[in-house]
Amino acid sequence: MPVSKEYLEYVLDQLECIGPVVSKRMFGGIGLYSDGLFFGLIDDDILYFKVDDLTRPGYLKAKAKPFDPYGDGNASMSYYSVPVEVLEDTDELRVWARASVEAARRKAATRKPRAPRKKR
Repeated sequence: MPVSKEYLEYVLDQLECIGPVVSKRMFGGIGLYSDGLFFGLIDDDILYFKVDDLTRPGYLKAKAKPFDPYGDGNASMSYYSVPVEVLEDTDELRVWARASVEAARRKAATRKPRAPRKKR
């Protein structure tokens, strides 16, 4: 199911608490970026945030679900749903969203730099 315009607008309004967030369509869903970092996504009108070993325990405690794009049980352990009560509470959302951006920043710091492209 695609992301509804109303849900996307609501999420972007709520995420104003962390500053500018850019949304980009991708594979039927929406990617969310802050400071150029891919920190979240929306699929089927569910918001998911990037997690890592430092942040995942909070999502598990909240009984959040991992992103399962194909519904086949092969869930991504890198993105978890944001509980509705967090999405509705701007102060709490700010904490979770900033932690997600930091998880994305940590992940980006571990990537190897791309090799320069060869000229043809």
